[in-house]
Amino acid sequence: MLPQEIIRKKRDGRSLSAAEIAFFVDGLANETVTEGQVAALAMAVFFNGMSREEAVAVTLAMRDSGDVLSWDLPGPVVDKHSTGGVGDNVSLMLAPIVAACGAYVPMISGRGLGHTGGTLDKMDSIPGYVSQPANDLFRDVVKSVGCAIIGQTGNLAPADRRFYAIRDVTATVESIPLITASILSKKLAAGLQALVLDVKAGNGAFMAKSRDAAALAKSLVEVANGAGMATTALITDMNEPLASAAGNALEVVNAVDFLTGRMRDPRLLEVTLALAAEMLVAARLAGSPVEGEASARQALDSGKAAEVFGRMVAALGGPHDFVSACRRHLPEAPVVRAVPARADGYVTGIDTRAVGVAVVALGGGRVRPGDAVDPAVGISGLATVAAELRSGDPIAMVHARDEASAAAAIAAVQGAYALGDRRPPRRKAVLRHVGATG
Repeated sequence: MLPQEIIRKKRDGRSLSAAEIAFFVDGLANETVTEGQVAALAMAVFFNGMSREEAVAVTLAMRDSGDVLSWDLPGPVVDKHSTGGVGDNVSLMLAPIVAACGAYVPMISGRGLGHTGGTLDKMDSIPGYVSQPANDLFRDVVKSVGCAIIGQTGNLAPADRRFYAIRDVTATVESIPLITASILSKKLAAGLQALVLDVKAGNGAFMAKSRDAAALAKSLVEVANGAGMATTALITDMNEPLASAAGNALEVVNAVDFLTGRMRDPRLLEVTLALAAEMLVAARLAGSPVEGEASARQALDSGKAAEVFGRMVAALGGPHDFVSACRRHLPEAPVVRAVPARADGYVTGIDTRAVGVAVVALGGGRVRPGDAVDPAVGISGLATVAAELRSGDPIAMVHARDEASAAAAIAAVQGAYALGDRRPPRRKAVLRHVGATG
């Protein structure tokens, strides 16, 4: 087979066979297909789509491009994945909450894509934390602590790692079959018994329209269940940042504050508890979402989840006192400036994507694969929709490396916020449940 003939076939809108897909995925893993050929196929898929059978074939081929884990644990193995948003640090709280309730959570996460933050980049801001451990260490931490938040290890879905990076810089991120295959190949390789998906919809999500988010959720749920992994999804709102912080170290601080009870953003709490409840039901540790949410709240409010998070950080090389002293350990930007409101009024809307792009411009995300990410920069104290502001009040705080980048971020955040005379209604954060039958 020739890569260019496979590209030509998909370019012309025809379906690829499982053998053709397996050949190209093998070329991704061993780099016998070039970056240009990968980008060309991604663009052809972006415009012409894939059948459900093709999506399953891509997913399974990428899963099988490396190791496929199996677990021998005394409890259920379950995980969650988010399609990405701004201020979406849910994983940092969710994994320890669910682990504290008796499940095992081997959470294999990705780096930032486009304007959205990546869980792995957040964990990399913790000094000493080994975010890509050897499989033996990964297994030991999951078994002893109950959860481990890591990135793809050297031989876990390696074909996806390369595809993921190229999609990020070729404007092909939003392809439903490619998102489906990327997410599920890693989760299937992790040997999960069940998976819960957080599919974002809104102006800060890759799927801005609710119908597109619903289509993605349906694709993910159908392909995952078709591949033998019990999966459900929640569609959640991303028309404003989920946490009040966006930026890697800042979101870690926000997560520790959430776990310890120092401060919990209301929409972040709603989404986190809903996902925890869904995971506990999937793991058969709760009989209903109501029972699951009660268990999750108890794990959170008792401090057990914070304790699990601290043990995980220490077991993966981070500071042993991280939960009690995270601000001392995390990097801080040298320039911190307020973003003043330009007028009196209520926050009537936020261009959430623009906030994410501002974080990337500060150095908190990537423009090209392999770009270094500055963990200290970002935006904190983000005002929510319906907040009342007076002229000059801080909309947020910008954390930057220098005055010039701070000034650019201030202007970007001011432009992202719309103010009006009337307080708008608050939106629900959890919009819809998608099960195996829709």
